Amino acid sequence: MNDLTCIIIGGGHAGLAALKAIKKTTLGMANGRRIRFVVFDKQPGHVRKIMLFRPAAGGEEIIVPWTHYEFSEGVEFVQGTVTSVDGREKQIRYEAAQGNDATMQYDILVVAVGSVVRQPDPNQGGIPLTDPQTAAVIRGRWRANLRQAAHEKNPKERKRLMTVVVTGAGISGIETSSELALEMQKKASTLGLNPSDISVYLVSGQERLFMEGPEKVGRKLDQILRECGVTVVYNRKVMREEAGVVTLNNGDRLPVGLCIWTIGLMPNPALRTMGLPLTTDGQVLVDESYRVQGMPGVYSIGDCARIVDPKTGKAALMRCAELALQDDRLGKIVVADLEGRPAPVHKSAPIDLYCIGLGENRGLVWGRKWGINLIITGKPAWRFRNAAWDAGSKLR
Repeated sequence: MNDLTCIIIGGGHAGLAALKAIKKTTLGMANGRRIRFVVFDKQPGHVRKIMLFRPAAGGEEIIVPWTHYEFSEGVEFVQGTVTSVDGREKQIRYEAAQGNDATMQYDILVVAVGSVVRQPDPNQGGIPLTDPQTAAVIRGRWRANLRQAAHEKNPKERKRLMTVVVTGAGISGIETSSELALEMQKKASTLGLNPSDISVYLVSGQERLFMEGPEKVGRKLDQILRECGVTVVYNRKVMREEAGVVTLNNGDRLPVGLCIWTIGLMPNPALRTMGLPLTTDGQVLVDESYRVQGMPGVYSIGDCARIVDPKTGKAALMRCAELALQDDRLGKIVVADLEGRPAPVHKSAPIDLYCIGLGENRGLVWGRKWGINLIITGKPAWRFRNAAWDAGSKLR
Protein backbone atom coordinates (compact mmCIF):
# COMPACT_ATOMS: atom_id res chain seq x y z
CA MET A 1 0.00 0.00 0.00
CA ASN A 2 1.14 3.55 -0.68
CA ASP A 3 1.84 5.93 2.18
CA LEU A 4 -0.70 8.52 3.21
CA THR A 5 0.62 12.07 2.91
CA CYS A 6 -0.26 14.58 5.62
CA ILE A 7 0.72 18.14 4.67
CA ILE A 8 0.71 20.91 7.25
CA ILE A 9 0.83 24.45 5.90
CA GLY A 10 2.52 26.66 8.48
CA GLY A 11 5.21 25.90 11.04
CA GLY A 12 4.09 28.43 13.63
CA HIS A 13 2.36 27.64 16.90
CA ALA A 14 -0.70 26.07 15.24
CA GLY A 15 1.32 24.10 12.69
CA LEU A 16 3.62 22.60 15.32
CA ALA A 17 0.62 21.80 17.51
CA ALA A 18 -1.13 20.04 14.63
CA LEU A 19 1.97 18.06 13.70
CA LYS A 20 2.62 16.88 17.25
CA ALA A 21 -1.03 15.99 17.88
CA ILE A 22 -1.55 14.01 14.68
CA LYS A 23 1.76 12.15 15.03
CA LYS A 24 0.98 11.30 18.65
CA THR A 25 -2.59 10.15 17.97
CA THR A 26 -1.85 8.11 14.84
CA LEU A 27 1.61 6.85 15.86
CA GLY A 28 2.49 7.47 12.23
CA MET A 29 0.05 4.87 10.90
CA ALA A 30 -3.55 4.86 9.67
CA ASN A 31 -5.52 1.83 8.43
CA GLY A 32 -2.28 -0.09 8.02
CA ARG A 33 -0.65 2.65 5.97
CA ARG A 34 2.35 4.72 7.04
CA ILE A 35 1.78 8.47 7.22
CA ARG A 36 4.30 10.73 5.54
CA PHE A 37 4.39 14.14 7.24
CA VAL A 38 5.39 17.28 5.33
CA VAL A 39 5.46 20.79 6.85
CA PHE A 40 5.58 23.91 4.67
CA ASP A 41 6.78 27.23 6.05
CA LYS A 42 8.55 30.22 4.52
CA GLN A 43 10.86 30.51 7.54
CA PRO A 44 13.92 28.27 8.12
CA GLY A 45 12.61 27.35 11.58
CA HIS A 46 9.77 27.87 14.03
CA VAL A 47 9.31 31.57 14.86
CA ARG A 48 8.04 32.25 18.39
CA LYS A 49 5.80 35.04 17.13
CA ILE A 50 4.21 35.85 20.49
CA MET A 51 7.68 36.83 21.74
CA LEU A 52 8.61 39.32 19.01
CA PHE A 53 9.16 42.03 21.60
CA ARG A 54 12.07 40.04 23.06
CA PRO A 55 14.51 40.57 20.15
CA ALA A 56 13.23 44.15 19.84
CA ALA A 57 14.18 44.86 23.44
CA GLY A 58 16.96 42.47 24.42
CA GLY A 59 18.11 40.74 21.26
CA GLU A 60 16.88 37.26 22.24
CA GLU A 61 16.82 34.65 19.48
CA ILE A 62 13.25 33.46 18.87
CA ILE A 63 13.71 31.14 15.88
CA VAL A 64 13.87 27.47 16.86
CA PRO A 65 15.40 24.99 14.34
CA TRP A 66 12.99 22.30 13.18
CA THR A 67 15.49 19.65 14.29
CA HIS A 68 15.18 20.82 17.90
CA TYR A 69 11.88 18.96 18.26
CA GLU A 70 11.81 15.24 19.01
CA PHE A 71 8.48 14.88 17.22
CA SER A 72 10.08 16.29 14.03
CA GLU A 73 11.95 13.03 13.45
CA GLY A 74 11.05 11.67 10.04
CA VAL A 75 9.16 14.85 9.11
CA GLU A 76 9.97 16.66 5.85
CA PHE A 77 10.28 20.44 6.22
CA VAL A 78 9.95 22.42 3.03
CA GLN A 79 10.91 26.08 3.07
CA GLY A 80 8.43 27.66 0.71
CA THR A 81 5.04 29.31 0.32
CA VAL A 82 1.86 27.43 -0.55
CA THR A 83 0.00 29.46 -3.17
CA SER A 84 -3.11 27.37 -3.83
CA VAL A 85 -5.08 24.32 -2.71
CA ASP A 86 -6.95 22.16 -5.23
CA GLY A 87 -9.57 20.29 -3.21
CA ARG A 88 -10.80 18.26 -6.17
CA GLU A 89 -7.37 16.93 -7.16
CA LYS A 90 -6.17 16.94 -3.53
CA GLN A 91 -2.97 18.77 -4.26
CA ILE A 92 -1.24 21.98 -3.29
CA ARG A 93 0.84 24.29 -5.42
CA TYR A 94 3.79 26.00 -3.79
CA GLU A 95 6.75 28.23 -4.50
CA ALA A 96 9.97 26.88 -3.02
CA ALA A 97 12.58 29.13 -1.40
CA GLN A 98 14.65 28.84 -4.58
CA GLY A 99 11.79 30.42 -6.54
CA ASN A 100 10.59 27.40 -8.52
CA ASP A 101 6.92 26.32 -8.60
CA ALA A 102 5.88 22.76 -7.79
CA THR A 103 2.89 20.68 -6.72
CA MET A 104 2.37 17.95 -4.10
CA GLN A 105 -0.49 15.54 -3.54
CA TYR A 106 -2.06 15.14 -0.10
CA ASP A 107 -4.43 12.79 1.69
CA ILE A 108 -4.67 14.95 4.80
CA LEU A 109 -4.11 18.70 4.75
CA VAL A 110 -3.98 21.05 7.74
CA VAL A 111 -4.07 24.78 7.07
CA ALA A 112 -2.34 26.49 9.99
CA VAL A 113 -0.88 29.71 8.59
CA GLY A 114 -2.09 31.73 11.57
CA SER A 115 -2.28 35.50 11.65
CA VAL A 116 -0.04 38.44 10.86
CA VAL A 117 0.47 41.74 12.63
CA ARG A 118 -1.61 44.59 11.26
CA GLN A 119 0.47 47.31 9.64
CA PRO A 120 -0.22 51.04 9.49
CA ASP A 121 -0.25 52.97 6.27
CA PRO A 122 3.37 53.54 5.18
CA ASN A 123 2.70 57.28 5.25
CA GLN A 124 2.10 57.09 9.00
CA GLY A 125 5.78 56.44 9.69
CA GLY A 126 7.16 54.48 12.61
CA ILE A 127 8.10 50.79 12.58
CA PRO A 128 5.51 48.00 12.96
CA LEU A 129 6.71 45.06 15.08
CA THR A 130 5.88 42.32 12.58
CA ASP A 131 8.73 39.79 12.43
CA PRO A 132 12.28 39.07 13.67
CA GLN A 133 13.72 41.37 11.01
CA THR A 134 11.76 44.44 12.11
CA ALA A 135 12.45 43.52 15.73
CA ALA A 136 16.18 43.70 14.97
CA VAL A 137 15.69 47.08 13.28
CA ILE A 138 13.84 48.40 16.34
CA ARG A 139 16.56 47.23 18.71
CA GLY A 140 19.26 48.73 16.53
CA ARG A 141 17.40 52.05 16.37
CA TRP A 142 16.84 52.61 20.08
CA ARG A 143 20.36 51.54 20.96
CA ALA A 144 21.82 53.91 18.37
CA ASN A 145 19.61 56.69 19.73
CA LEU A 146 20.94 56.17 23.26
CA ARG A 147 24.55 56.17 22.06
CA GLN A 148 23.86 59.45 20.29
CA ALA A 149 22.10 60.84 23.37
CA ALA A 150 25.20 60.13 25.46
CA HIS A 151 27.08 62.74 23.40
CA GLU A 152 24.21 65.17 22.76
CA LYS A 153 24.62 68.61 24.38
CA ASN A 154 21.12 69.90 23.63
CA PRO A 155 18.81 68.77 26.50
CA LYS A 156 15.67 68.74 24.31
CA GLU A 157 17.31 66.66 21.60
CA ARG A 158 18.78 64.29 24.20
CA LYS A 159 15.33 63.85 25.70
CA ARG A 160 13.83 63.12 22.27
CA LEU A 161 16.43 60.45 21.59
CA MET A 162 15.57 58.80 24.91
CA THR A 163 11.82 58.72 24.18
CA VAL A 164 9.85 55.89 22.55
CA VAL A 165 6.14 55.66 21.74
CA VAL A 166 4.44 52.26 21.47
CA THR A 167 1.06 52.58 19.80
CA GLY A 168 -1.50 49.85 20.40
CA ALA A 169 -2.14 48.76 23.98
CA GLY A 170 -3.16 45.14 23.61
CA ILE A 171 -1.10 42.43 25.27
CA SER A 172 1.63 42.78 22.63
CA GLY A 173 1.89 46.53 23.23
CA ILE A 174 1.92 46.08 27.00
CA GLU A 175 4.68 43.46 26.86
CA THR A 176 6.71 45.43 24.31
CA SER A 177 6.59 48.71 26.24
CA SER A 178 7.48 47.17 29.60
CA GLU A 179 10.43 45.12 28.37
CA LEU A 180 11.67 48.00 26.22
CA ALA A 181 11.57 50.49 29.10
CA LEU A 182 13.57 48.16 31.35
CA GLU A 183 16.17 47.36 28.68
CA MET A 184 16.56 51.02 27.75
CA GLN A 185 17.13 51.92 31.39
CA LYS A 186 19.86 49.29 31.67
CA LYS A 187 21.57 50.53 28.51
CA ALA A 188 21.29 54.16 29.62
CA SER A 189 23.17 53.32 32.82
CA THR A 190 26.06 51.74 30.91
CA LEU A 191 26.33 54.87 28.74
CA GLY A 192 26.43 57.26 31.67
CA LEU A 193 22.89 58.51 31.05
CA ASN A 194 20.28 58.92 33.77
CA PRO A 195 17.91 55.91 33.52
CA SER A 196 15.05 58.03 34.87
CA ASP A 197 15.30 60.18 31.73
CA ILE A 198 14.09 57.25 29.61
CA SER A 199 10.50 57.88 28.51
CA VAL A 200 8.31 55.11 27.07
CA TYR A 201 4.73 56.01 26.23
CA LEU A 202 2.06 53.38 25.54
CA VAL A 203 -0.79 54.94 23.56
CA SER A 204 -4.21 53.35 24.01
CA GLY A 205 -7.39 54.17 22.14
CA GLN A 206 -9.41 52.83 25.09
CA GLU A 207 -10.29 54.37 28.44
CA ARG A 208 -8.37 51.63 30.27
CA LEU A 209 -6.08 48.66 29.71
CA PHE A 210 -7.23 45.07 29.27
CA MET A 211 -10.82 45.50 28.16
CA GLU A 212 -11.14 41.69 28.13
CA GLY A 213 -11.28 41.60 31.94
CA PRO A 214 -12.44 43.61 34.95
CA GLU A 215 -11.39 47.19 35.56
CA LYS A 216 -9.21 46.26 38.53
CA VAL A 217 -6.96 44.21 36.26
CA GLY A 218 -6.49 47.23 34.02
CA ARG A 219 -5.60 49.37 37.03
CA LYS A 220 -3.10 46.78 38.22
CA LEU A 221 -1.46 46.64 34.81
CA ASP A 222 -1.20 50.43 34.76
CA GLN A 223 0.48 50.37 38.17
CA ILE A 224 3.04 47.75 37.14
CA LEU A 225 3.77 49.59 33.90
CA ARG A 226 4.43 52.80 35.83
CA GLU A 227 6.88 50.89 38.02
CA CYS A 228 8.64 49.75 34.83
CA GLY A 229 8.86 53.33 33.59
CA VAL A 230 5.97 53.26 31.11
CA THR A 231 3.39 56.05 30.89
CA VAL A 232 0.03 54.98 29.43
CA VAL A 233 -1.79 57.61 27.36
CA TYR A 234 -5.51 56.80 27.28
CA ASN A 235 -8.27 57.68 24.80
CA ARG A 236 -5.75 58.69 22.16
CA LYS A 237 -4.55 57.36 18.82
CA VAL A 238 -1.31 57.95 16.99
CA MET A 239 -2.01 59.54 13.63
CA ARG A 240 1.55 59.57 12.32
CA GLU A 241 5.23 59.80 13.13
CA GLU A 242 7.24 62.15 10.99
CA ALA A 243 10.72 63.62 11.42
CA GLY A 244 10.93 62.54 15.04
CA VAL A 245 7.50 63.84 16.07
CA VAL A 246 4.42 61.73 16.89
CA THR A 247 1.08 63.45 16.32
CA LEU A 248 -1.95 62.24 18.29
CA ASN A 249 -5.57 62.50 17.21
CA ASN A 250 -6.18 65.44 19.57
CA GLY A 251 -3.36 67.42 17.99
CA ASP A 252 -0.78 66.81 20.73
CA ARG A 253 2.76 66.31 19.47
CA LEU A 254 5.44 64.19 21.15
CA PRO A 255 9.11 64.44 20.12
CA VAL A 256 10.36 60.83 19.90
CA GLY A 257 13.40 58.88 18.85
CA LEU A 258 11.28 55.90 17.84
CA CYS A 259 7.62 54.99 17.24
CA ILE A 260 6.60 51.31 17.33
CA TRP A 261 3.24 49.99 16.08
CA THR A 262 1.61 47.01 17.81
CA ILE A 263 -1.94 47.33 16.53
CA GLY A 264 -3.29 43.80 16.65
CA LEU A 265 -3.62 40.76 14.40
CA MET A 266 -5.43 39.79 11.23
CA PRO A 267 -5.81 36.41 9.48
CA ASN A 268 -2.85 35.66 7.24
CA PRO A 269 -3.62 37.36 3.88
CA ALA A 270 -1.93 34.44 2.09
CA LEU A 271 -5.22 32.57 2.63
CA ARG A 272 -6.97 34.75 0.04
CA THR A 273 -5.00 33.19 -2.83
CA MET A 274 -5.34 29.56 -1.77
CA GLY A 275 -8.86 28.92 -3.03
CA LEU A 276 -10.27 28.09 0.41
CA PRO A 277 -13.74 29.16 1.63
CA LEU A 278 -13.26 32.26 3.78
CA THR A 279 -15.27 34.62 5.96
CA THR A 280 -15.44 38.28 5.02
CA ASP A 281 -12.65 38.85 7.57
CA GLY A 282 -10.43 36.34 5.81
CA GLN A 283 -10.64 33.32 8.14
CA VAL A 284 -11.10 29.77 6.85
CA LEU A 285 -14.65 28.46 7.21
CA VAL A 286 -14.67 25.19 9.16
CA ASP A 287 -17.29 23.04 10.82
CA GLU A 288 -17.40 22.08 14.51
CA SER A 289 -14.69 19.46 13.88
CA TYR A 290 -12.25 21.82 12.12
CA ARG A 291 -13.05 20.43 8.65
CA VAL A 292 -12.83 22.98 5.86
CA GLN A 293 -16.18 23.35 4.19
CA GLY A 294 -16.52 21.45 0.91
CA MET A 295 -12.94 20.11 0.96
CA PRO A 296 -12.70 16.49 2.26
CA GLY A 297 -9.49 15.71 4.12
CA VAL A 298 -8.71 19.39 4.74
CA TYR A 299 -8.67 20.88 8.27
CA SER A 300 -7.78 24.22 9.79
CA ILE A 301 -7.02 25.41 13.32
CA GLY A 302 -5.50 28.44 15.02
CA ASP A 303 -5.83 32.13 14.23
CA CYS A 304 -6.55 31.52 10.55
CA ALA A 305 -9.72 29.49 11.19
CA ARG A 306 -13.23 30.64 12.11
CA ILE A 307 -13.99 28.12 14.87
CA VAL A 308 -17.32 28.33 16.67
CA ASP A 309 -18.53 26.38 19.70
CA PRO A 310 -21.72 24.68 18.43
CA LYS A 311 -23.34 24.84 21.89
CA THR A 312 -22.62 28.45 22.85
CA GLY A 313 -22.09 30.08 19.46
CA LYS A 314 -18.89 31.59 20.86
CA ALA A 315 -16.09 32.08 18.31
CA ALA A 316 -12.50 31.25 19.25
CA LEU A 317 -10.25 34.29 19.67
CA MET A 318 -6.85 34.87 18.09
CA ARG A 319 -4.68 33.83 21.01
CA CYS A 320 -2.50 30.86 21.96
CA ALA A 321 -4.72 29.84 24.87
CA GLU A 322 -7.43 28.92 22.35
CA LEU A 323 -5.01 26.77 20.35
CA ALA A 324 -4.21 24.64 23.39
CA LEU A 325 -7.78 23.32 23.22
CA GLN A 326 -7.71 22.65 19.49
CA ASP A 327 -4.53 20.70 18.78
CA ASP A 328 -5.19 17.55 20.81
CA ARG A 329 -8.77 17.45 19.57
CA LEU A 330 -7.59 17.78 15.96
CA GLY A 331 -5.51 14.62 16.28
CA LYS A 332 -8.53 12.69 17.50
CA ILE A 333 -10.72 14.15 14.75
CA VAL A 334 -8.30 13.12 12.00
CA VAL A 335 -8.10 9.54 13.30
CA ALA A 336 -11.89 9.31 13.67
CA ASP A 337 -12.39 10.54 10.10
CA LEU A 338 -9.83 8.08 8.74
CA GLU A 339 -11.57 5.22 10.54
CA GLY A 340 -15.07 6.37 9.67
CA ARG A 341 -16.10 7.01 13.28
CA PRO A 342 -17.94 10.03 14.76
CA ALA A 343 -15.40 12.78 15.49
CA PRO A 344 -15.11 15.06 18.54
CA VAL A 345 -16.45 18.60 18.24
CA HIS A 346 -15.04 21.91 19.37
CA LYS A 347 -15.68 23.17 22.90
CA SER A 348 -14.83 26.57 24.33
CA ALA A 349 -12.34 26.90 27.16
CA PRO A 350 -13.90 26.16 30.56
CA ILE A 351 -12.07 29.17 32.04
CA ASP A 352 -11.08 32.65 30.85
CA LEU A 353 -7.31 32.86 31.29
CA TYR A 354 -4.80 35.51 30.26
CA CYS A 355 -1.14 35.84 31.16
CA ILE A 356 1.02 38.90 30.48
CA GLY A 357 4.77 39.34 30.83
CA LEU A 358 5.97 42.69 32.18
CA GLY A 359 9.73 42.31 32.26
CA GLU A 360 11.92 39.92 34.22
CA ASN A 361 10.22 38.69 37.41
CA ARG A 362 7.15 40.80 36.63
CA GLY A 363 3.89 39.61 35.19
CA LEU A 364 0.15 39.31 35.60
CA VAL A 365 -2.14 36.30 35.28
CA TRP A 366 -5.89 36.73 35.33
CA GLY A 367 -8.41 33.93 35.31
CA ARG A 368 -12.16 33.73 35.81
CA LYS A 369 -14.48 30.79 36.34
CA TRP A 370 -17.98 30.67 37.81
CA GLY A 371 -17.77 34.44 38.17
CA ILE A 372 -14.72 34.24 40.45
CA ASN A 373 -11.66 36.33 39.50
CA LEU A 374 -8.12 35.20 40.22
CA ILE A 375 -5.16 37.59 39.85
CA ILE A 376 -1.51 36.56 40.23
CA THR A 377 1.34 39.04 39.91
CA GLY A 378 5.11 39.19 40.44
CA LYS A 379 7.49 36.25 40.03
CA PRO A 380 4.80 33.51 40.02
CA ALA A 381 3.03 35.26 37.13
CA TRP A 382 6.34 35.71 35.32
CA ARG A 383 7.11 31.99 35.65
CA PHE A 384 3.59 31.16 34.46
CA ARG A 385 4.02 33.40 31.42
CA ASN A 386 7.35 31.81 30.54
CA ALA A 387 5.77 28.37 30.82
CA ALA A 388 2.98 29.51 28.50
CA TRP A 389 5.48 30.81 25.94
CA ASP A 390 7.36 27.51 26.01
CA ALA A 391 4.18 25.47 25.81
CA GLY A 392 3.00 27.50 22.81
CA SER A 393 6.21 26.66 20.96
CA LYS A 394 6.10 23.01 22.12
CA LEU A 395 9.33 23.42 24.08
CA ARG A 396 7.87 21.61 27.09
